[in-house]
Amino acid sequence: MRPLIFISNDDGIFAKGLEELIRMVRPLGEVVVVAPESGRSGSSMSITSTVPVSLTRLSEEDGLTLYTCSGTPVDCVKLGLEHAVCRKPDLVLSGINHGDNSSVNVLYSGTMGVAFEGCLKQIPSIGFSLCTFEKQADFSFLEEAVQHIVGYVLEHGLPSGVCLNVNFPVVELLEGLRVCRMTKGDWSSEWVAATHPHGKAYYWLTGTYRNDEPDAQDTDQWAIEHGYGAITPVQTDVTAYDALAMLNL
Repeated sequence: MRPLIFISNDDGIFAKGLEELIRMVRPLGEVVVVAPESGRSGSSMSITSTVPVSLTRLSEEDGLTLYTCSGTPVDCVKLGLEHAVCRKPDLVLSGINHGDNSSVNVLYSGTMGVAFEGCLKQIPSIGFSLCTFEKQADFSFLEEAVQHIVGYVLEHGLPSGVCLNVNFPVVELLEGLRVCRMTKGDWSSEWVAATHPHGKAYYWLTGTYRNDEPDAQDTDQWAIEHGYGAITPVQTDVTAYDALAMLNL
């Protein structure tokens, strides 16, 4: 039996990155896609709890079924695993996202929300991102790397509670792949103020990212800046184990 690969994203069902990821992994297994109706960037692991959520099958052909969902990326996984697949998938993939999800961005990312949800369901999960917001970006140079990573995880699996956050730079040719840690950094100047014609103030989200350790060579940001695909293992258990013995409350 061929592996069953479940795919979602946060850029929406019509995103080029999703189309390209489907194309890259179809040779590796049966593919079921459940993606949001439109973009849900920055939704992290949000869920829909106050209104109904719909699931619509768009197409079905040999080895590929496409659905769209009215909810969040995590809704897509939760609903899709119960109502769009006939068995537990061997792998959950997310992306390929249009935009960087390295460093602290992983905490805001709807792309990684998909991977974390798959991980919570005890399914090996990977989130893929390309560091550009260009809607018609060229993803073709990632095919070999994506297939290599997906093939490795299909064969070897991942530790329980661990998923992969994979970020690619925009280059003509990757220098290679590096397994690395999340960079310590932060965002500042995150809002631009403007005035509505009716006089009310409003704000656009923006921001400047600050790398707090630019010289550290074991981080995802360093890898990306030097032309490597950055593979960062992340986990659903967010307990600060080193702090357990320090708290005497």
